[in-house]
Amino acid sequence: MRAAEALRAYAAAEFPDTEAIHLDAMDYVPAGFRAVYTDFYLHLVNRHPALWGYVYQKSDKALTNSPTQKLRRAIERISTRPLRAAIQAAAPDAIICTHFLPAELLAREIGSQRVVCPVWVQVTDFDLHSMWLQPLMRGYFAATEEIAYRMRARGLAADAVHVTGIPIMPGFGQPLDRRRCAQQFGLDPDRKIILMMSGGAGIGDLDKTVQRLLELTDDFQLVALAGKNATLLANLQQLAAAHPGRLFPFGFTHHVEQLMACADLAITKPGGLTTSECLAMGVPMIIHSPIPGQEERNADYLLEQGAALKAIDLTALAFRVQQLLQQPEQLQRLRQHSLTLGRPHAGRAVLQTVFSKLDSQFHTIST
Repeated sequence: MRAAEALRAYAAAEFPDTEAIHLDAMDYVPAGFRAVYTDFYLHLVNRHPALWGYVYQKSDKALTNSPTQKLRRAIERISTRPLRAAIQAAAPDAIICTHFLPAELLAREIGSQRVVCPVWVQVTDFDLHSMWLQPLMRGYFAATEEIAYRMRARGLAADAVHVTGIPIMPGFGQPLDRRRCAQQFGLDPDRKIILMMSGGAGIGDLDKTVQRLLELTDDFQLVALAGKNATLLANLQQLAAAHPGRLFPFGFTHHVEQLMACADLAITKPGGLTTSECLAMGVPMIIHSPIPGQEERNADYLLEQGAALKAIDLTALAFRVQQLLQQPEQLQRLRQHSLTLGRPHAGRAVLQTVFSKLDSQFHTIST
């Protein structure tokens, strides 16, 4: 959803002759189907991450004509009729999928000639799962050269794969003043600021992690984002009352880029969007509790590129934090590597590619 919103924001800001519509697939499916795709997924990764890792690996290698895959596609086809109707009603000139579910649905629609416009796929991780790869797509957008290479190795045409990065909101590509951003949130810009993120859904034991870090004697301010998890936010607010001037809890916010602008360090789960935002802002990362599967693959990429450290448990996390606070030169190396990898204007690059192909198509038709 955040990648789709980023594309819509870039379209509105830089391509005024374009009407960009964001359709969330989960708004067009029955409640039971939505529960499996969202609530059950969050429960699984939060309470049984090893099981999700197994599902991720098995589904990556599953044969498309297996009985299980045929049943899954049949359920999806029945459950997403309203979504297909909404797409038909919009009559788009082009479609960009930021999740594999609509890409798979549209591949069938293209094959049946019920959709005739080009459909593109934006992969939103630093990994490639087979479910992203669907027939009859116009092209693909990859986060890195390695992912593009893996796409081509799986049979995609070389000119159908474009390395753009993962779309993030335009605000992450704008210069922001640390002092001004810090003061806006009641933070002291002259003291170290650590930003802790658990994702928009507020998954993970963030409150326990915060408690462990508050035991450290180093001088820093800890900003903890609880996302949409009201219970977690309430727990953090109780902790903050006992640690005035050290802990600053917030719920879901649309101004993460301003918090990143004043952060010296981020402790985060390695989701594709969050890490892309950190890279764009040059925020050093400590990766904590990655979900087996896509998040572990994202973490591997960040570690290989020297843009993050990893903490395997709370003790290791406390050690990493102290290490970076006491060794500012290492913190600066992480920051420089992050900035090198960052693609703050990936959304613009994606839209420019889509529009250039559309212009070429219309020119060919007119001549």
